[in-house]
Amino acid sequence: MHVVEFETEATDGSARAGTATTANGSYTTPLFMPVGTRGAIKYLSAADYEALGAQIVLGNTYHLMMRPGAETVAQLGGLGRFAGWRGLTLTDSGGFQVFSLEPKVDDDGVTFQSTYDGSTHRFTPELAVDTQQLLGADIQMVLDVCPPLPSPPEVIRLAVERTSSWAARARAHHTRDDQALFGIVQGGTSETMRAESAQRTAALDFDGYGIGGLSVGETREEMLPALAAALAHLPTDRPRYLMGVGDPASLVEAVALGVDQFDCVMQTRLGRHGTALTSEGRLNVKRQEFTVSEEPLDAECGCMVCERHTRGYLRHLFKVGEPTASRLVSLHNVAWTIDLMNRMRAAIHAGTFDALRADVLSVWAD
Repeated sequence: MHVVEFETEATDGSARAGTATTANGSYTTPLFMPVGTRGAIKYLSAADYEALGAQIVLGNTYHLMMRPGAETVAQLGGLGRFAGWRGLTLTDSGGFQVFSLEPKVDDDGVTFQSTYDGSTHRFTPELAVDTQQLLGADIQMVLDVCPPLPSPPEVIRLAVERTSSWAARARAHHTRDDQALFGIVQGGTSETMRAESAQRTAALDFDGYGIGGLSVGETREEMLPALAAALAHLPTDRPRYLMGVGDPASLVEAVALGVDQFDCVMQTRLGRHGTALTSEGRLNVKRQEFTVSEEPLDAECGCMVCERHTRGYLRHLFKVGEPTASRLVSLHNVAWTIDLMNRMRAAIHAGTFDALRADVLSVWAD
């Protein structure tokens, strides 16, 4: 029995539109999931996510277990209630953040120092499951080994071996029947390693599958064959999640290969610094040429920011250091990306996905 049931509603080539049903609600795909690292998307509130049409919001296991602590989140009703968010939630394992801290890794787990106070912590696949069961997200991810790219073949091989072993341990340890557990595929940019990791992960029969360790420095031309090699060995009746990827070109290319869901911090990171995603590419609203511009960020966008505010006004807010500027452009970027996913879903249903893909790549491929 699986906690997530996935139904494919339409296909156009390998691209697919579907509905995934969890224990606490459904979501439609293709899907972009905004990242609320510490229980909130920077400068946004749960009411904002709802108004933007977000379906799943991520929380970061590493940061939440450090502050305020998984037990505190559990006592306050779990991540969704804690954050005042009525939609679905997903927590990563914390592995990506832990591995960025240059931890000591062995076959059993990882030892690392907290970025908050320097204290030493131990993390294992079982502890990652326990922590996320306390956090109570609708979907939790297994602890994996995410090697930097490029890495030598022996490093990629060890990451695949440990990721597979840790996935089996997480699968055996997980007990919440109202919380989905997704496995993760590793393998660097090696098509052979990706295929092997996907086969081994699929054999463990998870509720869904993440593809991790991509978009970490390699080119899109290197990423896509590795992604395709993994997807070829993942079951078609489960959601497929490309982790940490959110640039428009990669989104449309990955959907073309059969990916269902994505997350990324890029939308709000760019927004905080004045860069908007638009139908004509990136736009830095802080540029002097927009001082008296009455245009919206994107004339083709129907979000509340584009309906109400001009480039000239937004530039002014940035120039005077008004935090509202970061909030408004972040709102636009999340809304714009969710709309892109909705357009992809509609195009798959209409059988016009190739045309939409070509249109997106003509602007965003560089």
